[in-house]
Amino acid sequence: MTPTKPHAEFTEAARACAQVLLRRYSTSFALACRLLSPATRPHVAAIYAWARVADEVVDGAMDDPAAARELIAEARRRTHRAIEQGLDPDPVTHAFADTARRFGIGARLVDPFYDSMEADLDVTAHSDESLRRYIHGSAEVIGEMCLRTFAGGGSGDDDELAAGARALGSAFQKVNFLRDVREDSGELGRNYLPGRDPLALTDRDVRELADDVDVDLRLARVAIDRIPGRDRLAVLAAHDLFAELNARLRAAGAAGVSSGRVRVPDAVKLKIIARAAATGRRVSRRSGVSR
Repeated sequence: MTPTKPHAEFTEAARACAQVLLRRYSTSFALACRLLSPATRPHVAAIYAWARVADEVVDGAMDDPAAARELIAEARRRTHRAIEQGLDPDPVTHAFADTARRFGIGARLVDPFYDSMEADLDVTAHSDESLRRYIHGSAEVIGEMCLRTFAGGGSGDDDELAAGARALGSAFQKVNFLRDVREDSGELGRNYLPGRDPLALTDRDVRELADDVDVDLRLARVAIDRIPGRDRLAVLAAHDLFAELNARLRAAGAAGVSSGRVRVPDAVKLKIIARAAATGRRVSRRSGVSR
């Protein structure tokens, strides 16, 4: 057996673990990811799984905040070491590091993410400025990471595409804040809505928050048609799924948002996926871009 064979086999196994986490934790995102090119799909799954593990640590998987803080610090160290060395015994970290090494994902994107995870252990109510930093680290950099993997790489240094990726990540995070407001405030003791009481939202609050999401979604939509190849279809599907969820949150109003998670039915999700795939293919034919 050559020295490279066990490493390659472990990488494939690590990628399989990442796919399991993706399917287990996000049905909507997992559906959209089916439209990614086969070459891109494992890398986006690796990014998702890596972020999800850290998110689970800070969202109560451990009862001891000090122990959770040390786990996040260790995860940061291990991620940097794995990117440098190309190997980590933890499959999720290894899969992410393999993707990061291939596509030039380094400290500029990794460290803000862990800064935001640490903030979840310390900050219970955000100011406008602290929330801006939090969203950048928890969501915008994830959008940039995924962008760097599309179409074999090369899109991450396109400023317009990167701005669109950040806007889409921001929209996703803000939708999650609104969807999960009861859980975040009641179970985790966090307020991601500066200037508002999450336990006493009004219909106006919900409309304004949903309007803010729509601004990000419009910015992201402008860039989506410029994403090369088939990967564009998956991003369009994810955009449209979250746009639908945001519309349903707005329609539900304060009572609906505060009573529990507003969801998009599976049948509607499938229609959105099919529509995005058809729309993306029409754009491909008009622009002459290869699928």
